[in-house]
Amino acid sequence: LAVSGAIPRYLTCAMILEEGLPIQTLRQVVASMAAAAKEAGVAIVTGDTKVVPRGGADKVFINTAGIGVMRTGVTPAAVHIQPGDVVLVNGSIGNHGATIMVARGELSLETDLESDCQPLNGLVDVIVSVCPEVKAMRDATRGGLATVLNEFAESARVGIQLIEDQIPVDEAVKGLCELLGLDPLYLANEGKLVVVVPPERAEDVLAAMQSHPSGANSHIIGKVTDGQWVSLKTAFGTERVIDRLVDDQLPRIC
Repeated sequence: LAVSGAIPRYLTCAMILEEGLPIQTLRQVVASMAAAAKEAGVAIVTGDTKVVPRGGADKVFINTAGIGVMRTGVTPAAVHIQPGDVVLVNGSIGNHGATIMVARGELSLETDLESDCQPLNGLVDVIVSVCPEVKAMRDATRGGLATVLNEFAESARVGIQLIEDQIPVDEAVKGLCELLGLDPLYLANEGKLVVVVPPERAEDVLAAMQSHPSGANSHIIGKVTDGQWVSLKTAFGTERVIDRLVDDQLPRIC
């Protein structure tokens, strides 16, 4: 809702619970949901609960749907992107995907990685306040930054050039990716926003994003070109094509 330019207002919440789920686990989940909804300024207004026999679910499944209000004059969409536009991201990428890999306990690793889960609607508020003509916005969830940018490029029939040195990646994520042969550009995020804006508004938008807690580590990471693909200018001065993700680096996590 937020990245489509809307103001989120309400959420539904439906739960499928496995028989025997500890009530304390359910209390913890609900308390976390309440805190997140309060932080985002939205209300959980309706839902449903179903209990299935033991083995019929993996502890708890939750699905939600949201309703919001569209802003007047704010219509971000990839088709608006043009050569010369500037691409920004609101912080380090890949933390969520890397955290989930370690949390599953299959790697026998100990790290201080944490998911980047956070609401983005407050950050979107400050972006559109300084740049209502924002070209496109997208949360870089499954498939990561690379997938979002490829979708942008295909929709707008443009190219996008990224600058490797300008893409923020935490050292712990870099280390895990080097160890496992993964690319952080394709790792899932849960609190990262990709923004495309006109070049004359890029610095204003960057400053606005950095003024918000959810965007303190925001960076300009590239520009839109008249090419036909997404590419990465590496720290060594070479350039490589960033394709769509063919096979998931990590099984579906949301």
